[in-house]
Amino acid sequence: MMKLKVKRLREEAILPQYAHPGDAGMDLYAIDAMTISPGEVALIKTGLAIELPPGTEAQIRPRSGLALKHAVTVLNTPGTIDEGYRGEIGVILINHGPADFQVSSGMRIAQMVIKPVIYAQVEAIEVLSESSRAEGGFGSTGQ
Repeated sequence: MMKLKVKRLREEAILPQYAHPGDAGMDLYAIDAMTISPGEVALIKTGLAIELPPGTEAQIRPRSGLALKHAVTVLNTPGTIDEGYRGEIGVILINHGPADFQVSSGMRIAQMVIKPVIYAQVEAIEVLSESSRAEGGFGSTGQ
């Protein structure tokens, strides 16, 4: 099991944690209360900074309960935290619902998944190899 080093930037910050054994994502918690109006985007701070293990990234993903019950989701899903970033983790939430959404301090707002990163060496070429799909995309396989 890898270790994730986490620094509390504020004393009341809640460390990320898995809700259940076998969960892929750790819950992230809001540090401040705020209201997100319908159609509004807000940066929700966690009061945490992390040091990722080499060769990994952290993906910030929505919580399905917030999406289903309140139409609130992570705008840039999945958000990416790069290995070298040492600043505060912030979660960009958008309210797609019809009513104000109240974020409270200590509320679970997103989940964080630690993933390995594959690094590619970019090579410019003139012709790509053939494939059965070719250039088909954007609904090319039907409904």
